[in-house]
Amino acid sequence: MSSRTVLLLLATGTAATNPTAPSQSDALLTWKTSLGDPPALSTWTNATAASTCTTWRGVACDAGGSVASLRLRGLGLTGGLGVLDAAAFPSLTSLDLNGSNLFGPIPASLSRLRALATLDLGSNGLNGSIPPQLGDLSGLVELRLYNNNLAGAIPHQLSKLPRIVHFDLGSNYLTNPDYAKFEPMPTVAFLSLYLNYLTGSFPEFVLRSGNVTYLDLSQNDISGSIPDALPERLPNQRWLNLSFNALSCRIPASLTKLTRLQDLHVGTNNLTGGVPEFLGSMSQLRLLELGGNQLGGPLPPVLGRLKMLQRLDVKSAGLVFTLPLELGSLSNLAFFDLTDNHLTGSLPASFAGMRRMREFGIASNNLTGEIPAALFTSWPELISFQVHSNSLSGQIPPELGKATKLRILYLFSNNLTGSIPPEFGELADLSELDLSVNSVTGPITRSFGNLKQLIRLALFFNGLTGDIPPEIGNMTALQILDLNTNNLEGELPSTISSLKNLQYLALFDNNLSGTIPPDLGAGLALTDVSFANNNFSGELPQSLCDGFALQNFTAYHNNFSGTLPPCLRNCTELYRLRLDQNNFTGDISDAFGAHPSLDYLDVSGNQLTGRLPLDWSQYSHLTSLFIKGNQISGCRWNLQVLEFMDVSSNIFSGEFPASASDNLPLQSLHLGKNNFVGVFPPIIQKCMRLRTLDLGDNYFFGDIPSWIRTSPLIRVLILRSNNFTGIVPSELSLLYDLHLLDIANNNFIGSIPRSLGNLSSMKQPEKVPMVEPSQKQNIPLQPESVKKNRDRRANTPNPIDQYRDRVSIYWKGSEQVFQGTIEFVTGIDLSSNSLSDGIPEEIVYLQGLRFLNLSRNNLSGSIPEGIGRLNLLESLDFSWNELSGAIPRSISNLSCLSTLNLSNNQLSGEIPTGSQLQALVDPSIYGNNLELCGSPLSIPCPDGHKSEMTDDRKEVTWLCHSVTLGFIFGFWLWFGPLLFLESWRFLVFQLSDCLGKKAMRKML
Repeated sequence: MSSRTVLLLLATGTAATNPTAPSQSDALLTWKTSLGDPPALSTWTNATAASTCTTWRGVACDAGGSVASLRLRGLGLTGGLGVLDAAAFPSLTSLDLNGSNLFGPIPASLSRLRALATLDLGSNGLNGSIPPQLGDLSGLVELRLYNNNLAGAIPHQLSKLPRIVHFDLGSNYLTNPDYAKFEPMPTVAFLSLYLNYLTGSFPEFVLRSGNVTYLDLSQNDISGSIPDALPERLPNQRWLNLSFNALSCRIPASLTKLTRLQDLHVGTNNLTGGVPEFLGSMSQLRLLELGGNQLGGPLPPVLGRLKMLQRLDVKSAGLVFTLPLELGSLSNLAFFDLTDNHLTGSLPASFAGMRRMREFGIASNNLTGEIPAALFTSWPELISFQVHSNSLSGQIPPELGKATKLRILYLFSNNLTGSIPPEFGELADLSELDLSVNSVTGPITRSFGNLKQLIRLALFFNGLTGDIPPEIGNMTALQILDLNTNNLEGELPSTISSLKNLQYLALFDNNLSGTIPPDLGAGLALTDVSFANNNFSGELPQSLCDGFALQNFTAYHNNFSGTLPPCLRNCTELYRLRLDQNNFTGDISDAFGAHPSLDYLDVSGNQLTGRLPLDWSQYSHLTSLFIKGNQISGCRWNLQVLEFMDVSSNIFSGEFPASASDNLPLQSLHLGKNNFVGVFPPIIQKCMRLRTLDLGDNYFFGDIPSWIRTSPLIRVLILRSNNFTGIVPSELSLLYDLHLLDIANNNFIGSIPRSLGNLSSMKQPEKVPMVEPSQKQNIPLQPESVKKNRDRRANTPNPIDQYRDRVSIYWKGSEQVFQGTIEFVTGIDLSSNSLSDGIPEEIVYLQGLRFLNLSRNNLSGSIPEGIGRLNLLESLDFSWNELSGAIPRSISNLSCLSTLNLSNNQLSGEIPTGSQLQALVDPSIYGNNLELCGSPLSIPCPDGHKSEMTDDRKEVTWLCHSVTLGFIFGFWLWFGPLLFLESWRFLVFQLSDCLGKKAMRKML
């Protein structure tokens, strides 16, 4: 043998006994490079055997110097495993790369790690399928591939791993394996396949893996029942999680055989049959989760025997009846959640025995009674107490201040009364406090200033009074402050500007006054602010939106003045802005910038001027635009997205823009009281969803087009005070949902179309809101001026309400604004035109009408005889026409009538009386009808001018007289001879006696 051959053999032997130099080191360095040389592996340098095993982070070697373990858990490594040369590590027993950012597939080459006992690739971003070759790792004891993006069927080869103990493939996208080839896994103790896409019935291979103590099949789509044989086949179960599946039927009683079971999760399935009483015998239970099923029935008192129980979750399970007092014996219970059931009765004071309670939730039930004060003196570890959405009453216990570790306190939506206990100031760790929607009164306690950790404070929908205490500025962690819908007064304290973490501020619907602190918003990132429905005055803070995070800002119905804050121009996240009904001034073109997210804008009822900026036509999300009642001009808007638009009472002029695509989303369009000109806007033909159209008080001219029928959803049509001409088109009768038609004060001619009687929506009266079924009386509608003083608690807890159309109607002789109830207003106003001929009889078919005005036309003929059928009519005006004949008697049937005008016609006869007409005593409503007589006119009805009613009364009188005379004549014709002629009396009595005897014989 040559010397070269000997040297080669020696070198080969050295490499075999010490493979870390250079093959394993080089393999690791190559892989490191593929990961982008992460800083976490900065020690991987100087590739020597000693350095690799001693100084390289996460690398451990065996006695022979071979790499035996790679533990790189949680280092955030980014890259793949494809570059890692598995063949270089024949002695590797543990590969732990858990919690990194690895991606790509799992390479099949990992099957070359023949000595591998632990493979942990959990919590990465690995994808693709699981290589079947991993089933060749015969020494594998632990396989953790959970929390990745692995997909496909679970390889059946994995079931052949002879030594596997820990098998975790949870939280992936895996599907059913080939169960026909999937073998039992007798060595597995920990089996987790949670959060995958397993379907079908309970997997049979699991039941054949008899050594399992920890089983997690949750969050799949496993159906059928829980196998009765499960306890017998898996007798060592200690942890069983089958929650979030589609399991059905009852919870099997055989579970009592699992004598070692500590944790039972079967929540969020389709289980039924109630909470089984046998659960009370499973003495080792520490956790019982049954919620999210439709179990129904009561909570068994025997659960009070589970002395080891630490966590009880039976939320959303359809439970009924009362809370068992015996649950107070669960002295180790730390978590209790019975939220969203149908439990009744009171909250037992015996629950004070749950002395380790930390999180208590029994919200959204029907509990009544008071909150036991003993709970808070007995639960020193309490961190969360949530009993909201019940009917609990009484005062808030001051003893709450004893629960000093409390972080979350939800008492909202109950019937709690009294004041806020000052003891709340002792809850130094409190982060969330919600007392909203109760009947709490009195002032906001100043002790709130001690709550330095509080993030959310919600006190809305109560009866709180007094001012907002300045101590509120000490709550430096506060992010959400919601005090809306109370009776708070005074000024906003300047200390509120100290809340540097504040994001949400809701003060609407109070009686607050004064100015807003000028530095509010400085250094903040406010997202939601509402000052609406108060008495604030002065200017808005210039720094209000300094953080440029403002999304929703409402300040409507106040007395604010001055110009809008310049910072509004930079709030690119703004999606809702309501500043209506104030006294803001300035040029609107300077007040706004680019708001790509703006959806709702209302600046109505101010004193803004200028032209709409060009930017407004580019607002691609603006669905609601309201600028009514200003001095604004310029037609700049995007009709492609607008759904609700009110630009009335401004100085817009010219023709309404006509260019737009078909099928516009517009539902409500108000152009009234401007200077628009032109024909009926053709663009309306493209608004198939339009429900309200108000073109009133402009200079539109021409006919109402026949294509108006192509907008069948129109409910309100107002064209009054324009220059429209021609006839009233019969096509209006095709608007099947039309409730309000106002074309008054135009130049229409011809007759009133008889087809208007076909308006189906006016034939049946709408149901007036808030009318109980037992109430039969008709309730008159009320305009907004009357409604606004109603109880504000009828409002929603959020000022971001759905748009409710506002419509101005000439109602009972004056202009009124209706909002909210406009859908219940039904009426026709054709007044001040040149209509002729008679009032069509078909008009009386419209029994849903609330008002009817045909005044100031050239109508002739008589008033329809059936006018009394309009029994909901509140206002009727036929004045200034040429109507003749008598006033129909049926008009007295109009029981709701409060306004009537029949003056200036040619009516004759006696004025009807009775019912509601008795209250209409103003004689002017019948004035200038030369042949009318009777009350309330001072003209008596002479004999020669009696009305039809008088003639009828005569007929009745003559009938009575005739009957009386006939009776008298007949009486004396028959009885007279009997009284005065004896022979007649004898003859009659003899005849009667004879007839009586014959009758007796027949009876016998």
